[in-house]
Amino acid sequence: MKNISDCPIGVFDSGVGGISVLSALRRELPFEDFVYFGDSAHAPYGTKTPEEVLQFSEQILTHFRTVPVKALVIACNTATAAAADTLRQRYVQLPIIGVEPAIKPAATFTEHPKVLILATPMTLCLEKFRHLLKSLEEKADFFLLPCPGLVELIEQGKTDCPETEGYLRQTLASYLDAPPDAVVLGCTHFPFVKPLLQKLFGEKVRFFDGAEGTARQLHRRLEESELLSARTAEGSLRLESSDPSGQAVRLMQTLLNRLV
Repeated sequence: MKNISDCPIGVFDSGVGGISVLSALRRELPFEDFVYFGDSAHAPYGTKTPEEVLQFSEQILTHFRTVPVKALVIACNTATAAAADTLRQRYVQLPIIGVEPAIKPAATFTEHPKVLILATPMTLCLEKFRHLLKSLEEKADFFLLPCPGLVELIEQGKTDCPETEGYLRQTLASYLDAPPDAVVLGCTHFPFVKPLLQKLFGEKVRFFDGAEGTARQLHRRLEESELLSARTAEGSLRLESSDPSGQAVRLMQTLLNRLV
């Protein structure tokens, strides 16, 4: 029987965005095996109801349990906010790590900064997000900006093209003349347009996302549970998608190669 510590780690997102988190996970834990599932058939999650996102998340976890996986990373801000607590209650033996918007690092990197938070419409409305924001409201001035349509552009592979730059220029118009001190990329898809955002905002603006913190948290949880792999060879990776065409998996590999 296979030792549970030799089982892979499951990672999922609404599509290709979680590849930005997967890259950080593999840097932090190079000897672990990973299985990544991108639910591109249902992307974006950010315009769905919390109940729909929970249903999709449970279906993916059911799939992962047949692999089986030794831990689960929800590499999606929306799914973390909508489903993580419920999944942890239902699967208490499985370490489940979610990705949180990097609001605290952005709010504390300098004295009372102006922080612009880019996220999906649902993430910005959820109680868990609002609670986190309220706990830091004395540390910074926060500005919330939903970005409907941006995930769809990234899912189409349009991470660096005139169409996406035009979308960002229009969406960010109110903030370009007087840029914030920090921008929180509150969706795991958004790091893939960071070069365009840097171009629009200028080099002085700091960017924050939750990928590295998620990777460190996974490492801690595996260590505490004595689930770290004992291997010293590079771990394997399997990419899966609910998109039957194979196009999403090809885009995942392209984006992953870009981050190596």
